[in-house]
Amino acid sequence: MTSPTVPSQPPTFRERHASQIRQWRLHMHTFRSSFSTMLGFTLVVIFLVLAAVGPWIVPYPEDTMGAVHMGSRLLPPSAEHWFGTDEMGADIFSRVVVGARTSLWIGLVITGLAALIGVPLGIIAGYKGGWARAVIMRVTDLFLAVPDLALALAIVAALGPGIFNCMLALALVWWPGYVRLVEAKTLAVKEELFVESARSIGATTPWILRHHILPNCLSPIIVKMSMDMGMAILAAAALGFIGLGARPPAPEWGAMISTARSYMPDWWWYSFFPGAAIFLTVLGFNLLGDGLRDMLDPRSRER
Repeated sequence: MTSPTVPSQPPTFRERHASQIRQWRLHMHTFRSSFSTMLGFTLVVIFLVLAAVGPWIVPYPEDTMGAVHMGSRLLPPSAEHWFGTDEMGADIFSRVVVGARTSLWIGLVITGLAALIGVPLGIIAGYKGGWARAVIMRVTDLFLAVPDLALALAIVAALGPGIFNCMLALALVWWPGYVRLVEAKTLAVKEELFVESARSIGATTPWILRHHILPNCLSPIIVKMSMDMGMAILAAAALGFIGLGARPPAPEWGAMISTARSYMPDWWWYSFFPGAAIFLTVLGFNLLGDGLRDMLDPRSRER
């Protein structure tokens, strides 16, 4: 008499995704083993925390909205005012911390809009080819022929100064980099066997783009966006420095340095602390971007 057959148990989640779990463990080991990457990650986390909770932890929130204390103007750093005060007596520490939220908003809007414009155009240019690629890449070359900041200055001058126009202008000059990056990646991916197989069994172009092309372009896009965050913040600070960015009394780092240059070098703290905030933020995003590149594309380390 034969014993009844015991039905096999379905594979667990861990068994079904064993290869992906091993890959992510390798990624995390690569990420954690780099001192510069962890330093960048720490700086970015501090920046994000300050941007999230800054308005609620600063000691003088009214100073971030244009309060005037003429009796406390240009005081050096002390226990009461950690970063000193400005020409209006406002607490510089409070304005620098709250300015992190403005800088985060600037970086997210610029990189987000640039990616939203550049990624679809790059995929279309790389996958379709022909006249579509020729038109998109020639327009891209036209934008790349003009220095980014010079073109942004022209756009802001036409639209008028202000933080919104500043972000719009920088986004309009930032997208060609995404087109170049995604177009090159799409050209390589569309020749892979899995794309040819999907095409041979009748898969539609939107399905192939959504399930094969775009997922394989995500790694370089994420790396570029992480590095562009810092550069976008720096570019917006440059426009604020020359008076085309955020308008007073908004606590924006570039505008603060622009005002502080008139008080150098006697009241050095006025420009030092906003400048240090820009430096550390841009450094953090650049180091984090390098770490993500090493994690998501190990071949880049060999090059």
